[in-house]
Amino acid sequence: MKFELSEKLAIVHVIDSVIQADGVIHKGEIDALGKLMKVIDFDTNFIISARNVIPEQGNIILRGMDSPKKAALATMLKEMAKADGFVHQKEITLITELFSQIGIFEKMEPY
Repeated sequence: MKFELSEKLAIVHVIDSVIQADGVIHKGEIDALGKLMKVIDFDTNFIISARNVIPEQGNIILRGMDSPKKAALATMLKEMAKADGFVHQKEITLITELFSQIGIFEKMEPY
């Protein structure tokens, strides 16, 4: 799936937020991020740029994506949350709020 530059920035911003949600960056999350970098084509410098995305602006971009892209994002977020072997309540809360804000009608449940 091909994402526009603005979509990539917004996606990487929320992925980074999930990684940092529980206050610990785990090896599994770094490994999952490395795989994601290849899938949607970005590098470590891109993460720095994505951190500068204003959350509300990112949500507008994500809300404007079509359903297949939103479904792909939902999968990415769920996979990142469980990459360390445990889905923390802060990750569930963050993802659930994001889903609501951008129009993804799925539940984020603990694994």
